[in-house]
Amino acid sequence: MAITIHENTGIFHLHNSLISYIIKTMPNGQMGQLYYGPAIRDREDFSHLMERGHRDMAPCIFDGDTTFSLEHLKQEYPVFGTGDMRYPAYEIRRENGSCITSFLYKGYQIYQGKKELPGLPAVYVESETEAVTLELHLEDPVIRSSLTLVYTIFEALPVIIRSARFQNQGEEDWELTRAMSICLDLPDSDYDMVDLAGASLRERYVDTHPIHQGVQSIHSMRGHSSHQFNPFLALKRRDAGERAGEVIGISLVYSGNFLAQAEMDTMGTLRVMAGIHPQGFLWRVKRGESFVTPEAVMVYSRQGLNGMSQVYHKLYRTRLARGYWRDRERPILINNWEATYMDFDEEKICSIARKAAELGIELFVLDDGWFGERDDDTSSLGDWQPNPRKLPRGIRGIAEKVTAMGMAFGLWFEPEMVSRQSRLYEAHPDWVLGSTDRPICAGRHQYVLDFSKDEVVDYIGDQMEAILGSSPISYVKWDMNRSISDLFSAGRDREHQGTVYHRQILGIYKLYDRLTKAFPKVLFESCASGGGRFDPGILYYAPQGWASDDTDGAERVKIQYGTSYVYPISSIGSHVSAVPNHQTFRRTPLSSRAACAYFGTFGYELDLNLLTEEEQEEVKEQIRFMKEHRKFLHSGTFYRLRSPFEGKTAGKEAAWMVVSQDRRRALVAVFRLLQPVNAGYDRLKLEGLCPELEYRICDRDYTCFGDELMEAGLILSDWANGVRTSPVVQGDFRARLIEIDSL
Repeated sequence: MAITIHENTGIFHLHNSLISYIIKTMPNGQMGQLYYGPAIRDREDFSHLMERGHRDMAPCIFDGDTTFSLEHLKQEYPVFGTGDMRYPAYEIRRENGSCITSFLYKGYQIYQGKKELPGLPAVYVESETEAVTLELHLEDPVIRSSLTLVYTIFEALPVIIRSARFQNQGEEDWELTRAMSICLDLPDSDYDMVDLAGASLRERYVDTHPIHQGVQSIHSMRGHSSHQFNPFLALKRRDAGERAGEVIGISLVYSGNFLAQAEMDTMGTLRVMAGIHPQGFLWRVKRGESFVTPEAVMVYSRQGLNGMSQVYHKLYRTRLARGYWRDRERPILINNWEATYMDFDEEKICSIARKAAELGIELFVLDDGWFGERDDDTSSLGDWQPNPRKLPRGIRGIAEKVTAMGMAFGLWFEPEMVSRQSRLYEAHPDWVLGSTDRPICAGRHQYVLDFSKDEVVDYIGDQMEAILGSSPISYVKWDMNRSISDLFSAGRDREHQGTVYHRQILGIYKLYDRLTKAFPKVLFESCASGGGRFDPGILYYAPQGWASDDTDGAERVKIQYGTSYVYPISSIGSHVSAVPNHQTFRRTPLSSRAACAYFGTFGYELDLNLLTEEEQEEVKEQIRFMKEHRKFLHSGTFYRLRSPFEGKTAGKEAAWMVVSQDRRRALVAVFRLLQPVNAGYDRLKLEGLCPELEYRICDRDYTCFGDELMEAGLILSDWANGVRTSPVVQGDFRARLIEIDSL
């Protein structure tokens, strides 16, 4: 691993054994992009990779030199207004209205390791030898301000992490109206763009489409990363698949409004950017002040989409998630939500808890409805005191009863919201985001608290600390059930309003940081009306997140398949829920619901007392199975084998597997969404096994070497025939788990 500087030629070469990233100081003093891809041998000069050509119609910086136009050169952090007509990475508006700036190279700094980002989540290192960081220092002498481009490259991973820092060192205040975290200019556009799109109850579906001339983008302007798009995109070569081919992934470590886009120009080159969405963003930077962008994580893979995902999984599981629960086995939980909703009392909760303890569950979670006068979703958010009618001895009383049964106790909060019918709203209507002279949009009968105000964050934090500190609580489900629609911070001046979206997220991070430090052994699980804020920024504070409010066993296959493009399965909250399912009204077998949930944190969301004795015995076996396998499932290598979105299995089947780190064991899951009739023969090629090892397969009487299972495949024809005489259970919404162990 190295960052090699060739000062005579202005070349900066970031490289390890897997990748190279090459930057050059251009003749006009700005920074140019020369190469990003597989590792190449270092040399003194790569200037020949800067392609210049005669462009009659293009504006040129050097009068008379028609070959040097920023409209056609590949750049590191471009700006609009100095000849480049494409979308810029940043924009600064001066007091006179000018948006023309030019940051020129002044110097650099290299250091081992990686620094924290103030107030923002970020990837970290545990040893300075893991990574090395380059800071490029640029300066605009007209406005006497600096721009620092920060690059961290890891020693053993094809990862480069980028962010930018602006600092005003002059006399004139200016406004930052756009500040991307990353810009990558590529020499061609022969890619498909892959993103994770959807809506509430169908989050992170895989969406693949060819790059075409113009801009294709994903975004959120909802105040959170959203159900509609995840802050991630990948560029894959048209022939790339799961196993092989070139893929570039870009993931933004941020939980608020974002924009990620790919722009193909008229010459077929491609510009990719990701960062805070400029809509509603205007940040005044005064003398001596600075602004830091969130960081973007860029991954390069020649092993296809699986290769890209496995890098993100390892990095995010071990160097983004943090704290006491990062590497520990997660407790198997039961949540009362779909069993009772808000209609419960202490005895009803205890009856479910007693059965849960009997079956081997380790954590009971009390969901919404325990506080204020909350019997439905019209009241009491913000009044975080227990309802004595439901819980006569308060949270401490019910928590002590549950822990006496041998389980840990967890609690639901929605700290960022307030109900109109609440004591908090009556006392502080000015703490709600929204215009004071117009009606405010309500969503789910609730408003968004103004977390851009420190006093609001502190008030909610004090209430949560009082509850967590006075009761034996081991887990918090942190929910967020509506978007920001009315962006206005009451009592603040005009200048402040353009900062509210970003300050809102900084306030959420501040509260997370406070509580995780005050209660380091509490397991926090993020939730946002399901998967509406399932992003790397939140993963920094909460090592697992509720993937979707859709708990249907068949739908969850698609949701968790898409989620696995970026996020480790140790971060995916997954439950076995009741049937008929409360979202799709579908009946799926108990075994199928569990098979999907195993590839996540695993838990239950139903009334266990309503199960038959046979079903309760099945639940016992599922819990035993997960306790046996969860450590290797959460630390192993995940492979997607068949897609429910593309190819001949689209809408019909999906398959994936996890291989242990020593490659001596694996668990394969095959999901049948729709039953075929009179189908042909079927083989499933496995991944990640050791070719030389001989493996025992749980459902057959012969052994196979790893190379056979990966090249010839695992025969599944007994499941594909669709005939009543098949020895394997047939039908829609079925799952098949296959355990593989080395001899």
